[in-house]
Amino acid sequence: MELTTAIQKRQSIRSFHSTPIPQQILQEILIAANQAPSAGNLQARDFIIVNDQHIKDQLCTAASHQNFLTEAPIIIVVCANQKRISPYGLRGKELYCIQDATAAVEHILLAAVDHGLDSCWVGAFNEKEVSDILRVPSYIRPIAMIPLGFSKKKDTATRRKNIKVLVHVNSW
Repeated sequence: MELTTAIQKRQSIRSFHSTPIPQQILQEILIAANQAPSAGNLQARDFIIVNDQHIKDQLCTAASHQNFLTEAPIIIVVCANQKRISPYGLRGKELYCIQDATAAVEHILLAAVDHGLDSCWVGAFNEKEVSDILRVPSYIRPIAMIPLGFSKKKDTATRRKNIKVLVHVNSW
């Protein structure tokens, strides 16, 4: 699929079939995620694959009961690795590892479209609760949860602001 097509087809889907995702496709999506740019090529991001229903239920609760999280066959929790970014000091810990993680999120979303899958970028959750549920070390910060699967129904495309409203040349 052409990149422009994948960008245009990507939607936030909140209704999933329980159909399993082939392991090979998941692997290809994760490889694409790690191709995202990263500060100093330190790749300060980690991916936690959640397919256990009990854990998905707990993550749903930590995410203000966004029930579609429980429907998806897989949730990819994208995390910032503050230890791996340590050569960049405080700015690395507060910013670069988060940028690394979010760049990987976008690659996941586009790779999913390329493989005929649907997803949603979920950032509204209690970070401490998610950390506790996943039992991650203190230097790992959950940044996004991405339910991944096949959509029950396609949402209507969302409208976008005219690009002229968003672009500013040299000044406001």
